[in-house]
Amino acid sequence: MSDLKKDSHHVYGAHHEGERHLVPAMLEGMKGRCPACGKGRLFYRYLKPVDACDQCGTEIHHHRADDLPAYLVILVLGHFMVGGYMSGAALFDLPDWVHLAIWVPLTAIAAFLIIQPIKGAVIGLQWALKMHGFDGKGEEEVKDY
Repeated sequence: MSDLKKDSHHVYGAHHEGERHLVPAMLEGMKGRCPACGKGRLFYRYLKPVDACDQCGTEIHHHRADDLPAYLVILVLGHFMVGGYMSGAALFDLPDWVHLAIWVPLTAIAAFLIIQPIKGAVIGLQWALKMHGFDGKGEEEVKDY
């Protein structure tokens, strides 16, 4: 029964050393900065992350953001754009071609503006949770079955 006591040095079997905070890491990622130090650039092109931070040396190439940022853009932007379209259609008697001329470019521009901050937040999330090799132990080879 004594082995069930909560040890102040362990949380669910993990040590407190190297604890990473989720929200600050995601916010730094949204700003396009390294989630570890908050100083180095996270992207060298619009959606291409750097291999390692030029300020602290944290390796970023482990990230596996893949399609999640695009899915989140669709989820978030879809709600705003559909709500805006429906409100506009209810308030103004405009032909359909005018709605298309307004909402399609607005959606494309908004998606272009928010995808990089969302991808940065996803990379910050993965870094904070020590996913995909961000734990410092190196990523093990994945076997294809």
